[in-house]
Amino acid sequence: MPHPRTRFRALVVALTAFAITASGATAANAAPSADELKKKIDAASEKLEDVTESYNKMRLDLKNTKAEAVKLEASLKPAQEALAAATAQVGTIATTTYMQGRTGPMTVLVSGNSDTLVERLAILEQLSRTNQQDIDAYTETTQSFADRKAALQQTQDKQTAQVKELEARKKKIEGDLKDLYDMRETAFGSKTEDTGSYAGTIPSIPGSAGKAVTFAFNQIGKPYGFGDAGPNSYDCSGLTSAAWAAAGKSLPHNAAAQYSATVRISKADLQPGDLIFYRSNQHVAIYVGGGKIIDAPSAGRDVLHRTMNIMTPNGYGRIK
Repeated sequence: MPHPRTRFRALVVALTAFAITASGATAANAAPSADELKKKIDAASEKLEDVTESYNKMRLDLKNTKAEAVKLEASLKPAQEALAAATAQVGTIATTTYMQGRTGPMTVLVSGNSDTLVERLAILEQLSRTNQQDIDAYTETTQSFADRKAALQQTQDKQTAQVKELEARKKKIEGDLKDLYDMRETAFGSKTEDTGSYAGTIPSIPGSAGKAVTFAFNQIGKPYGFGDAGPNSYDCSGLTSAAWAAAGKSLPHNAAAQYSATVRISKADLQPGDLIFYRSNQHVAIYVGGGKIIDAPSAGRDVLHRTMNIMTPNGYGRIK
């Protein structure tokens, strides 16, 4: 393997050549420093994580859309059965009316004697009311069935569009990942970091929070994987959802959705197992005590145990 100094010189030459080509300049520009390279990689990592979390959000949306489609499809059978019954009843009314001819209210009223007039009026009103109820029921069930069929079709169309969008986002992420890994290899000589597993003492914490924290400690050193929630790799919200799943609690696989699913607390109230949110809910970590978090940082970096002050948090959440 080339000496680090030799590799860095080669990197400087390559970046300088790229700058000349991109700008059309004829004179060499100053090569970026090591700090500038790191900032560039960090910025690309954050942008990629934003896209990853939007990908996770769309996967949740697709899951909800599929559930809605199943629900609508299940509701079609009883709606169709109700429509068939209402149609048959209206058919009976139509047949009876045809067989009786054009018998109107006056015909009923003038037939018979005056002693039964009140009774005949009551019967006539009841027949009219019953028929109208049947007709109204037919109208309502027809509309209900039509609405449900239309809603199912719209949901299925939405699902198809979401699947296509997911595939497009996945391809973009895979392309961005390749670029990011290439940048890391150019700057650091390796596409990924290898931090190793946790060798320290895992704190003893009671209750479900303790199970979540213990799980998180046991994932340290595993690689970042976009859209992954274990067991071999994780993205940020995949790690926190998997940690709390180990404790018997369900969290959506998306940082912003986890923010909505948790109870707001203050920094002073932080306890192990709570979640800390960063970058407008585009990154999430699990708090493990002592001012430390465990998180899946970004592509090319392993799950880490580090200070919670990696950046300014924008919120803290407790699992309900």
